[in-house]
Amino acid sequence: MELHVTTFLIVCPLVFLAGFVDAIGGGGGLISLPAYYLAGVPIHHAIATNKLSSATGTLISTIRIGKSVKIRWKLIAPAVVMALIGSYLGTRLSILTDEKILRQVLLIVLPVVAFFVLRKNSLISEKTERLEPKKEQLIVWTSALIIGTYDGFYGPGTGTFLLIMFMGLAHLTSMESAAYTKILNLSSNVCSMVTFLLGGHILLLLGLTASVFSIAGHYAGAGMVLKNGTKVIRPIILVVLALLFIKIIFNL
Repeated sequence: MELHVTTFLIVCPLVFLAGFVDAIGGGGGLISLPAYYLAGVPIHHAIATNKLSSATGTLISTIRIGKSVKIRWKLIAPAVVMALIGSYLGTRLSILTDEKILRQVLLIVLPVVAFFVLRKNSLISEKTERLEPKKEQLIVWTSALIIGTYDGFYGPGTGTFLLIMFMGLAHLTSMESAAYTKILNLSSNVCSMVTFLLGGHILLLLGLTASVFSIAGHYAGAGMVLKNGTKVIRPIILVVLALLFIKIIFNL
């Protein structure tokens, strides 16, 4: 695909915004993926290139939060393996899916994901009692496989879905859930990115440029002290999704 200056002018500011939103309260993928498609990038290339720019921001936040939590590797290491398997399968499925079908699925998937992202705080709460180790493992490992597959196929909302499963069903603490979510999200992101890269679907120049803006957005967002980040996040996400739906509908 031939890249134009206008492609960078649309993608880079929106990816910066996505990183900013993600650092405040999550949901950046609901902005970054549409950014590529709104700029005229074909849907397969959009999903693939978004993996590259998203992985950089996820790496930064994973390192930061990983330093403050004691990782239970007996629990999370097998989950990483499951996330990698799921991500590879999801990515392969995405590559094999017809572009028109992917556009139509976007119309269904993104509003659902937006609902969960914007309602995340009301859907999860800290659980005090621990589950039995086997039940905990089953929930964490199964979640990693299923949500890792979704991450490979599309991606937006992966972190929110993992948090809901870890806190709501596995009864992990909020800090553990946040750390394990970042680790699994990074793992599935990198696996998907490599799979897309080997298939020649990533637009490297655009993705690497957007990665710089993604890191900058995460850095700027992390420096903001907001009592209720959702007040900022909600209108931004809704506007971007509205623009995306208009473009998809006119392209069908």
